[in-house]
Amino acid sequence: MSDKTTIGVGMVGYAFMGRVHSQAWRSVGAFFDLPLAPRMAVLAGRSKERTEAAAAQHGWAAVETDWRALVARDDVQIVDICTPGDSHAEIAIAALAAGKHVICEKPLANTVAEAEAMVRAAAGATGKSMVAFNYRRVPAVALARRYVEEGRLGEIRHVRAQYLQDWIVDPEFPLVWRLQKDKAGAGALGDIGSHIVDAAEFITGQHVVGVSGLTETFIKQRPLAGESAGLGASRTDSVGEVTVDDAALFIGRMSGGALASFEATRFATGRKNAMRIEINGQLGSLAFDFEAMNELWFSSGGGGFERILVTEPDHPYVGAWWPPGHGLGYEHTFTHEIKDFLEAIATGADPAPSFADGLRVQRVLEAVERSAAEGSRYTNVED
Repeated sequence: MSDKTTIGVGMVGYAFMGRVHSQAWRSVGAFFDLPLAPRMAVLAGRSKERTEAAAAQHGWAAVETDWRALVARDDVQIVDICTPGDSHAEIAIAALAAGKHVICEKPLANTVAEAEAMVRAAAGATGKSMVAFNYRRVPAVALARRYVEEGRLGEIRHVRAQYLQDWIVDPEFPLVWRLQKDKAGAGALGDIGSHIVDAAEFITGQHVVGVSGLTETFIKQRPLAGESAGLGASRTDSVGEVTVDDAALFIGRMSGGALASFEATRFATGRKNAMRIEINGQLGSLAFDFEAMNELWFSSGGGGFERILVTEPDHPYVGAWWPPGHGLGYEHTFTHEIKDFLEAIATGADPAPSFADGLRVQRVLEAVERSAAEGSRYTNVED
């Protein structure tokens, strides 16, 4: 890669998402023939000691304790935002104004107003921007989209999507930032529900145009969090209020007329990361479950489902990796999104999903919240 143009990357945030994004920046050039060579220039975090430790562990050349200093650096051309949602808009807008390219973790923002401001900033910017819905880059999900585009399912009639986890079933699990509305914006609805909305729209090529929803917070109070690590944290003796939903259920209609159902919960005991989607069409059906992420199930002509092992060289993204039958993992989805982002920057193409795509998902989430607050009233999703 020494003969390729180098592009400097600055990343804000070093926890769970920061770790997987770091892995992606490190590995992407080793497996994909890219037009640009990313350089992991600087990592930003509030704690100098922890940021330095993360930078040393994950391969960042320098550190900053203020994201504004990172954005201002001449050796940074890409800003990667891996912080909680309450800071996405401020960082992204400042980075775009400074002429940087921006990739931002999902959901795009905590509110529709923030997301709209980010879209306006992106529209007037010289830099490229993308929201990081990584499940689009699962080879089996990308293959599902290909099947729909090829017409193998015919007219789409049903979309059935779930995201099931159980990591906060324990009432003594601490009140981490993901359970606080001012930081996270929403609970299961925003954190994991956003993924299945995007996946449904991505695979079908249709948009959610109306919803009727229910949300619930099963455990109203939790011990305050102490030291955090990944999705977890230690707990203290004090107690605080949970201000987000624990679970969300909603039905909806897609722009092509299909009926849809969505379920997002962190209380599905025994389910660790079951991001599932099934699409039923006039001619066939397909089904996917991330807990078996290298498989896509397909039914054609009314026959039973057949298992497709998505590890062949002609399957999306797979040819860069291992021989057939050697499965990929969670971290590869982030490498794929970084690969696509770098290629878009190099060619001048508009990356997908765009900030506008992220805004559309945000509007679906807001419509679900309004519907749930109004007795599950059917609520149109704003264009």
